[in-house]
Amino acid sequence: MEIIRGLHNLKPRHHGSVVTIGNFDGVHRGHQAVLRQVREKAVELNVQTMLVCFEPQPKEYFDEFNAPARLTRFREKVELLAVHGVDLVLCMKFDERARTQSAQGFMAILFEDIKASAIFVGDDFKFGHDRSGDFQMLRDAAKTTHTEVTNLYTLTVDEERVSSTRIRECLADGDFALAESLLGHPYYMSGKVVYGSQFGRTMGVPTANVQLHRDRAPISGSYAVEVHGLEKIYQGVANVGVRPTLDQKTLKPILEVHVFDFDRDIYGQQVRVRFLDKIRDEVKFPDIEALKIAIYNDIEKALLFFESAA
Repeated sequence: MEIIRGLHNLKPRHHGSVVTIGNFDGVHRGHQAVLRQVREKAVELNVQTMLVCFEPQPKEYFDEFNAPARLTRFREKVELLAVHGVDLVLCMKFDERARTQSAQGFMAILFEDIKASAIFVGDDFKFGHDRSGDFQMLRDAAKTTHTEVTNLYTLTVDEERVSSTRIRECLADGDFALAESLLGHPYYMSGKVVYGSQFGRTMGVPTANVQLHRDRAPISGSYAVEVHGLEKIYQGVANVGVRPTLDQKTLKPILEVHVFDFDRDIYGQQVRVRFLDKIRDEVKFPDIEALKIAIYNDIEKALLFFESAA
């Protein structure tokens, strides 16, 4: 996997790739179906596969505070894309210049800069300033370069439309089984363990504070979880949120994990936290004592969940 940051870093060796375009947030089963076809065409033509995307995502640029929470941050997405056969990720900055770029200008990137040998896009694909470009415009322009353009239709699983929006709804409802079915993989968050406030340790419940690098998270509350990335898989209880009860309330969500039967220094390590069952929503408690009681109850409920699942 190679990440190409900006058009100025495109090299001749990147030319001729089979291209798909989009956010691919979550790299869910619908995305995976697209990537399978992209990979098959690339093997047929003996070229590389490429995903073209923007950072920040356009919705984040237009409305930073109301844009949907990402299912996967950029690093997690890249890891999943590599698993599903993407060789190159062309990541371009979405700014005022990108916002005002014409549909013709965007097509020039595909046909002249990348020299795409084939292009796969979703059935609702729009591009260019004011979303003025569509599939038919792209297909018509591709005739001059003899580039194959394929329109892909939305995937359904057990009559459920697979979309990032639907998966966010499942996660908000705590329906991790359906979310996993639509994703095609368990829902998790990953990051580096960093120093926190040590609040949990003061009451005998030490937590690993996982750096999320997110402005928003698609989940909030307490959960029964598995912790991956250590010498074995551990069970635990996690809280995702902004800690409204504490004086050190944060603006960005924090992931804190109390790992069962574990007492080791893991600062600086990368871990992956898989969410299995929602225990409760995040709430502001009247005082610290009420928060402590809730945390002990969370631990008890998580232990009961794992006992019943064994």
